[in-house]
Amino acid sequence: MLTECYAFTFVKDRGFIMLNRISYTKARRLVLDAVHQMSSGSCPVEESFGRILAQELTASENVPPFDRSPYDGYAFRAADTVHASKEHPVTLRILEEIPAGGISHFRVTEGTAVKILTGAPIPEGADAVRMFEKTVFTKETVTLSAPARTGENIVCAGEDVKKGSVLAQPGMRIDAGLCGVIAAQNLAYPLVYERPLAGFISTGSELLEVGEEPRPGKIFDSNRFALMSEMQRLGCRTAFLGVAKDNTEEIAERMENGLAQCDFLVVTGGVSVGDYDLTEKAMESVGAEILVRGIEIKPGMACAYGVKDGKLIAALSGNPASSLINFHVVTAPAIRKMCGLSEDKWIPETFPVVMERAFMKSSPLDRFLRGKLYLCDGTVRMRLSQDQGNVVLSSSIGADIMAVIPAGHGPVAAGEKLEAFLL
Repeated sequence: MLTECYAFTFVKDRGFIMLNRISYTKARRLVLDAVHQMSSGSCPVEESFGRILAQELTASENVPPFDRSPYDGYAFRAADTVHASKEHPVTLRILEEIPAGGISHFRVTEGTAVKILTGAPIPEGADAVRMFEKTVFTKETVTLSAPARTGENIVCAGEDVKKGSVLAQPGMRIDAGLCGVIAAQNLAYPLVYERPLAGFISTGSELLEVGEEPRPGKIFDSNRFALMSEMQRLGCRTAFLGVAKDNTEEIAERMENGLAQCDFLVVTGGVSVGDYDLTEKAMESVGAEILVRGIEIKPGMACAYGVKDGKLIAALSGNPASSLINFHVVTAPAIRKMCGLSEDKWIPETFPVVMERAFMKSSPLDRFLRGKLYLCDGTVRMRLSQDQGNVVLSSSIGADIMAVIPAGHGPVAAGEKLEAFLL
């Protein structure tokens, strides 16, 4: 059955909807719906940084597990210092010394104190600590010249983490803080999502491998390194599956090999409408269901997305900037889902930025601009990369933000606000 939708035709076929030249938001939704989270498994805590947590983390212990001293000093009863002053100091008898990792052997009673070092447990009977610098002491006594309040300079049990509190939810990326908290809970093997293996295929008879001798009419394969770097940054393992010439059978063979060993594939080149644009044909020849044929953005319009046996094939433009922008807009959200990130992290949040300089082109389609974020006079601003062309990969050097010019917008003036998201 053929139905008209947003001036483009789609065909419902074998459980999937095949769409031609749709909005990037619809394409992103289709691709997100087609992929699944990876399975989970345990991981040594020392290797967990950057992984995605696959369990709810509830505190099984207080942190710290006991009342402790934050300073080198003396622990005593606050009641013994109520009348302490410079004119009438109070002198207490030292019972013992407690180092970090040690325990007390005496109860602190009236007129006594304990020498205590940073991190050591507060002895029974003591309810205040005074640091060395604010006392006068000998081996046998400590003298105090000011009153102390109950609880002064005591880190209470559970002050950092209370037993039973929920510390983290599934779908959180393990950063340095969470890694430390996991260790503090004595969890040697947290449950994390497996890292997907991303297979990458470059297509094009014009491509040379890095390290080869330059030849007339040839270019070096840069897409491989730019996109595999992005996939690694998102949390994937990567495998390069080779360069395929502009030949349907050769591209299809590499796809078959990749699908047999990888969790998803990214292919660049051969997705336009020329005689040698054969990637989509190769996708169909391996039995992939085509979900998307082109999206209404610039740069990055040319693409094809499909699935085979539940595995995504993202076929992107051979133009370096186009492929990278399409990747950020459509492919990356699907990868975040596969990696196990929580749903609210699949699509980056947008926020308004002020353009530092004008962009003089009109935008009949949604247009994505690369640039750098900075703060000036309390205002979040974006500095555009100098050249925003389809083939200008160098405009992505140092870029940490992407702004969206909505379809139908004319030239963008300096000082105008656009919605943007972090890369």
